[in-house]
Amino acid sequence: MIIQAYHPHIGGAERQLAALAPLLRQQQVDVHVLTRRYANWPAFEQVDGVPVHRLPIPGPKAVASLAFTLSALPLLARLKPDVIHAHELLSPATTAVTAKRLLATPVVAKVLRGGESGDIAKLRQRRTGPRRLQTLLKQVDAFIVISREIEAELAALAVPAERRPFIPNGVDVARFAPLPAERRRHQRAELHLPPGPLVVFSGRLAPEKRVQQLIDVWPAVRAVHPAATLLILGTGEQEASLKQQAGVGIRFEGRVANVTPFLQTADLLALPSATEGLSNALLEAMAAGLPVVASRVGGAPDLIDHGRNGWLIPPDAPAALTDALLALLADDSRREQMGQLARQKIERDYALPAVASRLRTLYDAVLAARRPRVGQRRQSEAL
Repeated sequence: MIIQAYHPHIGGAERQLAALAPLLRQQQVDVHVLTRRYANWPAFEQVDGVPVHRLPIPGPKAVASLAFTLSALPLLARLKPDVIHAHELLSPATTAVTAKRLLATPVVAKVLRGGESGDIAKLRQRRTGPRRLQTLLKQVDAFIVISREIEAELAALAVPAERRPFIPNGVDVARFAPLPAERRRHQRAELHLPPGPLVVFSGRLAPEKRVQQLIDVWPAVRAVHPAATLLILGTGEQEASLKQQAGVGIRFEGRVANVTPFLQTADLLALPSATEGLSNALLEAMAAGLPVVASRVGGAPDLIDHGRNGWLIPPDAPAALTDALLALLADDSRREQMGQLARQKIERDYALPAVASRLRTLYDAVLAARRPRVGQRRQSEAL
């Protein structure tokens, strides 16, 4: 596994890989993680039984990327992986396909995000990006897509269906399970959360998440529901400015090691992002039986049947965000029904064991497709 960052950095991609690694081991997949070495983090450690190799990234961005790749190549030659799985089409995928050329190791690449801020868009915006994209299209054996938005982008680039398997992010449905009403009330008290309607946001406090919009519309929500609280879970570059602008009825919890009890006791999740891949916060909330209001971006339309198991709004539409929050906070029975259907959707299509099984099937498939070609080349060389 090649990924930009890993534990102790906590982000969506990192959390997803950490959750899948033990399940992949149960599928007889021996997982190693190659990632960047930041600050004073150790060069090597075992994280929950997974070997994590952190490689140096000295100097400015371009030099750092080159240094990472040059350090990864001899390590990969020593590890002799059967498959290299790159998480993102930028530096991880570039390193993976470079290794493929030297080691003849098949590569699968997970596209983390689509849309204007997605992996493909970022490549197109860079000076050497179009050439890198063409190399990836030729060299990557399979592109893992986590949303129909990403699948459409790859189809437009003439990537055939068999090379773009749909394997979405997964969630631990046992951990993120709904609680009975009485237990929810007790847990809210244990968390020292106020009574009244509780709307939660969970994620990075970054511009694309549009937390600012939630803060801007909150006075209109409080005008109708004076006891309502907006609970913001997470940290990020906007944390200080958002705290300065937040008014009455908004609480910041900062970095939360375990978001489960907060999701289990809330009344609603709000995710007004301008861009997403497939949000782990969205998966976790729906698994917990929490109704959600989310922007119609990334994987949200794949998960949410508008008005049935959640509520979709256009991105950057504060009026629609306000209307959705008010409509759902005013109707307890509708929220309960949405939450039940949301949970059913996650149990059926997004449980972690099923995702791990599909990944193992993909690894077997790219290996099976690769072996005949390698054998044919060796036979030709012998002749």
